Amino acid sequence: MARVLLIEDDWETAEVITAELSDRNFEVEWAADGIAGLERARALRPDAMIVDRLLPGMDGLAIIETLRNELVRTPVLVLSALGAVNDRVRGLRIGGDDYLTKPFAIVELIARVEALLRRPSETRETTLCVGTLQLDLIERRAKRGERTIDLLPREFRLLEYMMQHCDQLLTRAMLLEEVWHYKFVPATNLVDVHMGRLRHKVDGPSEPPMIHSIRGSGFILRTPS
Repeated sequence: MARVLLIEDDWETAEVITAELSDRNFEVEWAADGIAGLERARALRPDAMIVDRLLPGMDGLAIIETLRNELVRTPVLVLSALGAVNDRVRGLRIGGDDYLTKPFAIVELIARVEALLRRPSETRETTLCVGTLQLDLIERRAKRGERTIDLLPREFRLLEYMMQHCDQLLTRAMLLEEVWHYKFVPATNLVDVHMGRLRHKVDGPSEPPMIHSIRGSGFILRTPS
């Protein structure tokens, strides 16, 4: 029996969806606001999710983005009254797997959920290695050799992105977009501050440096020669 998490604040809509899915032998969990929905998603690890876009407490797209950053790959059907092309594209780019506008036919919703569940599970590398530097994406742990590196969440994401793009020049604009999700480049030293802290943690006093600053351009993570 597949478990579906429904995050929907309109109780009438939730009642209809829950009843139809239950009649088709789905196990349905329902959360009525964004914050509770995110907590349920983390705790339950359902087989699929149906997430309304406009929710009290936390926006539906913010829920999806948070889960994707935490490497949760549960397929998600986004529900929304916002049906413009740009809205649908944003929902899919943020990490949604399908997008259905309101009002909808319940039979179409069921068919879309069933289609999501038929998709093969995504395989993903769970450990990144660059030289003696290791990043466990499941346990959220970092090590350099036998030394454990204590990273804050943003530092972890920054290091993850750099390790995925080892030996590539990463500009501040690229890092702001990919790690902080900025769609424009503000006048800020945010990247430099975080990079300084990360470099202090990754490159110990007696270790050859791995994080390099390229003056006027950006940063590179390299395997020590």
